[in-house]
Amino acid sequence: MQLIHAPASPFARKVRVLACEAGLLPRIELIDTAVLPTTLNEQVNALNPLGKIPVLLTDDGEALFDSRVICEYLDSLHDRPHLIPTEAAARWRTLRLAALADGLMEAALLVRYERAVRPAEYRWDDWAEGQLGKVRRTLTALEANAEALREPLSIAHIAVACALGYLDFRFADLAWRNRHPELANFQESFAARESMQATVPR
Repeated sequence: MQLIHAPASPFARKVRVLACEAGLLPRIELIDTAVLPTTLNEQVNALNPLGKIPVLLTDDGEALFDSRVICEYLDSLHDRPHLIPTEAAARWRTLRLAALADGLMEAALLVRYERAVRPAEYRWDDWAEGQLGKVRRTLTALEANAEALREPLSIAHIAVACALGYLDFRFADLAWRNRHPELANFQESFAARESMQATVPR
């Protein structure tokens, strides 16, 4: 298999962490690339018309996207405990938390593009602040649901950890730990895992 990704992407990191936890990383060739809203990436566009990464090329030559689909696929390939629960109640509880983390990553990425890619004279500060509002509300919701992060390892843990790691990487000024001690404790512990250490964004 081949994973087309960018080392700084939190969504790609989520896939890589899951692959590592599932023991699948040795089966995946990592192909670094870069994707920006203003720059066409013909390699990525040929595989995903949305022009987004990550994209997984399976051994059968099929291109899978987005990160949620890739994670579902990879979780079907190993014999370890499933990282996406199959039992209904646990599945929806887990996917709900993972969706919050994905939404946080998406909002943070949009702010990153606004600040780093859009020319200064065209930047819309109120819009960026609206996205950061989503980030702050999601952090509050995750803090309130931190008890769920004490359950057995799942895609929710991975997604939340990658989202928080992205905030540390690109938005250190948010100082999110000051207001969210339960999340801070979770991240301190989870970030020490081999899968997280091997996928630190750069």
